[in-house]
This record gives sequence, C-alpha cells and structure tokens, in this order.
Amino acid sequence: MRRGGDLALAALAGIVALPLALVIAALLRCSARGPVLLRLTRAGRHGREFQILRFRTSRGGRLGVLLRRTGLDELPRLWNVARGEMGVIGPRPVRPDQVVRYSRRERGRLDVRPGLTGWAQLQARRPPARPDWTELDLWYVEHRSLRLDLRILGLTVLALLRPEGGLAR
Repeated sequence: MRRGGDLALAALAGIVALPLALVIAALLRCSARGPVLLRLTRAGRHGREFQILRFRTSRGGRLGVLLRRTGLDELPRLWNVARGEMGVIGPRPVRPDQVVRYSRRERGRLDVRPGLTGWAQLQARRPPARPDWTELDLWYVEHRSLRLDLRILGLTVLALLRPEGGLAR
C-alpha cells in the first residue's frame, strides 16, 4: 500500500474503531493502575527509531487476554500509521536491539515501513524463531506489490473474523 492508501485505511478504521478504543481505554483505566497506553521503541524504515503505541494489557487479567487474543491491544497503532511511522501492510516492527544483529541481507526488511499486518503475521499463527520471521518479512519486501498488499489485507480481515481472532505476533 502506498501512503495515500495507508492514510485512507487508517482514517476509516480510526473512525470505526474510535468508540471501541474509548471503551477499552475506560475499562483499562478502571481495571488497574498505570497508563492506558504503552510506548515501545521500535525500528522503522531505514532503522529510524519510533515509539509504537498499544493498549496496556496485564497478563493476569481477562481484559488483557481478550485484547491480546483479538489484536485490539494494537488499535492505537493506527496513530503510528497516521503519523507515517508505520504502514497498514509491511514487515513486523522490531526492537532496535534486534536490528543491530541483522546481516546485510536482513537489513533489507528496513527498506519499507513496518506494518500493522503483514505476510509474516499471516503465515505464522505461533511465533517461530526470529530467522523465520525475518525470512517471511524479507519475502514480502522482495515481492511486494499492490496485488500482494490487497491479498494480505483480505486475509487479515478473514483472520480477524475467525472465532480465535487476531494475528500471530
């Protein structure tokens, strides 16, 4: 997807998701102390660091489990898309400490903005070892096209509609 498509999808999803995000934020605020949003440092396009946003989820709470299982904990990432730090579709955003260990070839995944969803998340329902994720992300970068992006977008919608919901992380 190109920047215009990213903005259009993020705006549409943001309008639809805003009431839900407000309810989630209120539930998180009432259920436990601490911030509603977490800011995590990730490496973006060309390795530039940025703060990714997500709802805080505690491991022991039902709400946290539900948010992680459905992927709703990642709704605030729409803001990262609007800011241009992420795209709707792209490689998984990774921690900067992972990037410093990348080979020259693996650094190719930094040629594009990380995405909310992507080929790796769809291909692996359970997290494999880092090299497998990286290979899936590299395959996407090497084969990306509008057709592939539309396929990923369609498969993402289907994955989110399944009873177990959510994508692999």
